[in-house]
Amino acid sequence: MAPSPAVKRRAGLRAWAAALVYAVGALAVAPAEAQTAPTPAEAAQYQGLHAAAHRGDAARIAQLAAGGSSVNARDGHGRTPLHVATFARQRAAIQALVKAGAGIDLLEHDRYDAVTIASVADDEETLRLLLALGASAKQVTSRYDGTALIAAAHLGHDGVVRQLIAAGAPLDHVNNLHWTAVIEAIVLGDGGPRHQATLKALIDAGASLQLTDRSGRTPLALARSRGYTAMVTMLEQAGAR
Repeated sequence: MAPSPAVKRRAGLRAWAAALVYAVGALAVAPAEAQTAPTPAEAAQYQGLHAAAHRGDAARIAQLAAGGSSVNARDGHGRTPLHVATFARQRAAIQALVKAGAGIDLLEHDRYDAVTIASVADDEETLRLLLALGASAKQVTSRYDGTALIAAAHLGHDGVVRQLIAAGAPLDHVNNLHWTAVIEAIVLGDGGPRHQATLKALIDAGASLQLTDRSGRTPLALARSRGYTAMVTMLEQAGAR
């Protein structure tokens, strides 16, 4: 028996609600809202190690640390000097801070670590340094209980993704939106070359292609629904269903 008009309406409303939740989730993880770098006004007010980190003054960092300044001091957003140096791409400052004993994996108030900050910024050189200095690619970060790998996959930062994979980032971590790095590369990507390269890196590394979103949709179904033909082909060739 064919469904009644009322049943059809309820089904349509459910589908609409699911689509709305999906869209809101996608907007929620926009990188501009997710991280808060020091503003010029904040940076101008910095003193001590935060100021030296922002300027990249490694000698001053060593001097202040030797004099007893806390290398893990926090600003109003919970940023340590290491966070500030990472936002500012001051790699000499990062090295000086770590040498002085700064915590390399600390989280600021929005629960971002230096690795995730560099990953979102597509700053491969700073990321490479942080990982070489012993920073972890495995931390759960951000208000979305994600990882640096998920954030980088979302943005299509394929070089960063490859670095994080090589550093042992968890391939199949599921954030609180119920998305993996594979899913974010599809649903928050544009289907273009960098997101394709990101997906390929994840596939080659052995990421699960069967984990679904909250509505039970697989990466293959999501790619098909968006018309991302190249991604569909990649997923099918990798055995996705």
